[in-house]
Amino acid sequence: MVISTFILIVLYVVYFSVLITLGYISYKMPKFKIGKSDSEETEEIKVTSQNYIYTGILLVIVGILVNTYVLVKGTPLESHMMEWLNIVIRLMHITFGIAWIGASFYFVFLENALNRTEDVRDELAGNLWAVHGGGFYYLEKYKVAPKTIPKHLHWFKYEAYFTWLSGFCLLFVVYYFNASAFLIDKNVMDITAMQGILIGVGSFIVAWLIYDVMCKSALIKNQLAFSIIGFLILIGFAWFYCHVFNSRAAYVHFGAMIGSIMVANVFFVIIPAQKAMVNSAKLGLPLDPTLGKKALARSLHNNYFTLPVLFVMVSNHFPSTFGYEYPWIILAIISLGAAGVKHYLNLKEKKELNVWILPVSVAILLAACFISAPSTNPYECKKEVSIVEVQAIIQKRCVQCHSATPTDDVNKVAPNGVKYDTPEDIVKKKDLIMQRVVITKTMPQNNKTNITEEERNTLRCWIEQGASLK
Repeated sequence: MVISTFILIVLYVVYFSVLITLGYISYKMPKFKIGKSDSEETEEIKVTSQNYIYTGILLVIVGILVNTYVLVKGTPLESHMMEWLNIVIRLMHITFGIAWIGASFYFVFLENALNRTEDVRDELAGNLWAVHGGGFYYLEKYKVAPKTIPKHLHWFKYEAYFTWLSGFCLLFVVYYFNASAFLIDKNVMDITAMQGILIGVGSFIVAWLIYDVMCKSALIKNQLAFSIIGFLILIGFAWFYCHVFNSRAAYVHFGAMIGSIMVANVFFVIIPAQKAMVNSAKLGLPLDPTLGKKALARSLHNNYFTLPVLFVMVSNHFPSTFGYEYPWIILAIISLGAAGVKHYLNLKEKKELNVWILPVSVAILLAACFISAPSTNPYECKKEVSIVEVQAIIQKRCVQCHSATPTDDVNKVAPNGVKYDTPEDIVKKKDLIMQRVVITKTMPQNNKTNITEEERNTLRCWIEQGASLK
């Protein structure tokens, strides 16, 4: 124990020494600004050096976090650290995600709204005048590339990379670090935590390979067939996840799978195509126009993927979605309806308005609400239920986590601050109990405490009878 503590302290000293050194170098880097006299080779060296420094700083921070986790593991500080990791990474994920999705929405809008006919030079695919933030903007899109490539180009890629990296870290923090509690449900499939993690990560790779093969096949020429087959494959993955993981984790993996396809599009197709076009233009070589078309197609696919992914991000806060008896059906309905809404907006930007797409898409989305609605009278309450009976159930099945002093092996602090220590606490949360315990049956988590249907029915009767303290 003493040796382990000494090693951790030494590691802290090393980490912080490296961090300070890298921070100092990074602070001095701006003095070596890229100037007009710099050659492209010099500029590339400087940019690459700075990227290495930032990567080193990031790796050191990760090392410090791992060191700290090892230090606090098994203590009350473990859950506190995990909660703050969850908060910080989630905030990063949302921030980068907004930047990525915003760029995607903007450039698809730009592509759709381009003026392609009036006063457009032969080398241009179109232009656009815009006003925003008190200023006027004029944008031009070249058919392939300008005759002279500007020295400084802004590449839209890091928004995508950091969104995926932060999302993948969040997947580990929330689901994989405590996979036996938050990922695996033995009632769904009896697998180990490691098997669940490997299935989850492996499925992302399989999904990308299937999608990439589809994009490179002749099927891509038939947009309708491509869309229908692609949608069916996506729903196949949704069905698969819901039959392997608990429903909440299944939803997150569905979103992570789509997000992985999106970032792979950027990394393996869009950015390489853009780099190839830039390099060809710089060397005066003939440009391959199909590169731009393929990159544009993948960007458009990403644009349609965004709304289903956003739904998954918020769905975890609403158990009416993942708590439905057939959760993959809700995923299918929402994904189809959301993609329909995006298609309507894209057509509207191109002034190819179709009045039926939006109402049909909204009707599809509303169908999820009606399909997932609970039964209004599933059974008869034969007697008056007292708070004493209710409290006995709560004490037996819920306070292991939802208490001022939890005894659960994972949750050391009451999740979301929900506590059931007193009858008054229970009455205050009666609506939450009805939604999570009775209707959607998503609590207790993975039915860890083995609550029975009879006990759920007793809680329902008590709430329907007025949730009295008597």
